[in-house]
Amino acid sequence: MRRMPRARLRRSVAVAVLALALTATGGTAAHAEPLTTLAEVRAELQRLYHDAAVATDKFNAADEKVDAQEKRVDTLQGQVRAAEQKLARLTSLAGAAARAQYRSGTGAALPAELQFVLADDPERALDHASLARQVQQGTIDTVTALTATGEELRARTDEASEVLGRLKTDRRDRDAERKTVEERIAAAESLESQLAASQLQELDDLDTREASAAQDAWVDTGVLDTVGTTTTAAGKKAVEYAARQLGKPYVWGAEGPGGYDCSGLTSQAWLSAGLVIPRTSQAQWQGLTRVPVGSMRPGDLIVYYSDASHVAIYIGDGEMINAPRPGRTVSIAPAGSMPILGVVRPDA
Repeated sequence: MRRMPRARLRRSVAVAVLALALTATGGTAAHAEPLTTLAEVRAELQRLYHDAAVATDKFNAADEKVDAQEKRVDTLQGQVRAAEQKLARLTSLAGAAARAQYRSGTGAALPAELQFVLADDPERALDHASLARQVQQGTIDTVTALTATGEELRARTDEASEVLGRLKTDRRDRDAERKTVEERIAAAESLESQLAASQLQELDDLDTREASAAQDAWVDTGVLDTVGTTTTAAGKKAVEYAARQLGKPYVWGAEGPGGYDCSGLTSQAWLSAGLVIPRTSQAQWQGLTRVPVGSMRPGDLIVYYSDASHVAIYIGDGEMINAPRPGRTVSIAPAGSMPILGVVRPDA
């Protein structure tokens, strides 16, 4: 019987152990068949982290909507309080007018014409009649204003209640997205925990080789011959902010300062430059001005994948800064290392 070489035997044992381990966590990996090669493991990790990124974007979008609605509710409640104060003032004015009318006798039941005929001083009667009409008109105006204010108050209250109802629904949706993110990240971490250090290093090497090949193919198109090398003052500030975050951990749903997810980094970078942009990568892709890839300049945002699930900030020389995924840190990477969907410019 021919003996298997020792190195090959060790590799076969490692693959067998890996297969057994991954089969034991098959519910996490969500595969009908066990993963038996590092390439399969890598593909599964990429799927899980991509799904986590998509869910994170949905979570962030729901979170942004919740924040916006909370501000709207606060505004409405402030308007309600202002309306209540106005109502109280008008009520006080109406009461004062009625009391003054009663004390002066201008509110007597006799019509102004009879008051004029029966008066000892007709000229003074005319003055009294004019005053009575003014007081009566003022009372009518006050009542009208009171009514309008009451209607406004009720409308504002109803609107605030409706917004609060949507807010509660959005929070439930946000919790569902939170669970999805946590499940995907936990599955990926569980999968990685089954690997030996050498296997993890091999996975990193595979990632590096693939990224380098993609970057080389991208550069070979000549795209860097046309991209801009200078930027605006705001774009420079955004790039400088992103550079200061290098080494900080990826934290899903985070906008700093201790950690970031991909769009948390880009949105905060531009906020530091004085510009508020959408919170999520998908919203940034949809809401910001698109520019040709060959015309991008430092500070522009590169959106990746067909579903716009990742975003980074271009810093020049064919490189970008991004918060890659859980377990990684904010880092510089080749701009063409992932499939580019397009480029957007916040300060266009």
